[in-house]
Amino acid sequence: MTVEFNSPTVTGNEERYVIQAINSQKKSGDGPFGKKCQAWFEKMLPANKVLITPSCTSALEMAALLINIKPGDEVIMPSYTFVSTANAFVLRGAKVVFVDIRPDTMNIDENVIEAAITKKTRAIVPVHYAGVSCEMDIIMEIASRHNLYVIEDAAQGMMSSYNGKALGTIGHFGAFSFHETKNYTSGGEGGLLIINDEGFKERADIIREKGTNRSLFFRGMVDKYQWVDIGSSYLPSELQAAYLWGQLEFAEEINENRLSIWKRYYKGLLSLQDTRKLSLPIIPSGCCHNAHMFYIKVANLEERSSLIAYLKDNDIMAAFHYVPLHTSSAGLKYAEFIGKDRYTTIESERLLRLPMWYGLNEVKQQYVIDMIKEFYQ
Repeated sequence: MTVEFNSPTVTGNEERYVIQAINSQKKSGDGPFGKKCQAWFEKMLPANKVLITPSCTSALEMAALLINIKPGDEVIMPSYTFVSTANAFVLRGAKVVFVDIRPDTMNIDENVIEAAITKKTRAIVPVHYAGVSCEMDIIMEIASRHNLYVIEDAAQGMMSSYNGKALGTIGHFGAFSFHETKNYTSGGEGGLLIINDEGFKERADIIREKGTNRSLFFRGMVDKYQWVDIGSSYLPSELQAAYLWGQLEFAEEINENRLSIWKRYYKGLLSLQDTRKLSLPIIPSGCCHNAHMFYIKVANLEERSSLIAYLKDNDIMAAFHYVPLHTSSAGLKYAEFIGKDRYTTIESERLLRLPMWYGLNEVKQQYVIDMIKEFYQ
């Protein structure tokens, strides 16, 4: 039996909708499928202004442009994240300031943020790891007192919430990913930017349309469109939107399926936690997660390597995750870690992600559970 680490979500409607998009006159984006997707997000999250993008990286870059990040500015974020979180701001000349994470959720430690704030700080970027929310009430309060922007990196957080509020709708901006490894995909790549601050809505359209007021032209608000601001090509094709729409129609079903898989893992491995062989994920009160991933934490790096090899020998693909950015060559060049690295490195070396995808059947999942138990026996 082979258990893949990931299998991109497929509902069965994607091909039909993509063919419709291919045969349509509108392929460049913001066509019928693009509008359907954006309307779905506006209603379901709910969100005031949403823009689908070619990737989450694009959404983060747009946020950096919208708040006018300039050389010398500082942006606070965790080191335990994907490189795009940092790159979006480094591209604008900012210095990234890393702070430590919490060991329970692997999210930014809200208690160490304030000590990293200086006169140059412009924004805080909390990353909702595994679709589990950061402590947003505290982060928003800190940002308010210091007049800072909050950009939620909710790449893994679609369908997750914090105290009843959808992730991405709490800060000034929210960015999501529809990469093939995420719960919902738009054909391999894709993203979404949520603008929660009214003051940025019009400029967001301009930046997304290469710095032109093209969207105003199509709404009949100007007689011709022209170059009015900086921008780039942040508009996904109609084919991407068509693929994504085939998944959003089944969003609840996909979410429930993944949650059931997550719960089976938790129940099946609980005895190993009870005997202190490993640790299972922690979901804080007030957080509703989306089962984006299921990870375990083992004793140390050596044990993790042994377990990965053991599972691989038994045709099970498991994977570790981020290598903390502050230890990388680019991290040393463009960023600084403020405070003590109490948990970022050591906890990242313990974490191991198990196979998790829509449609993972109980037989394969039980095989994963059995092989992990066998390893510890």
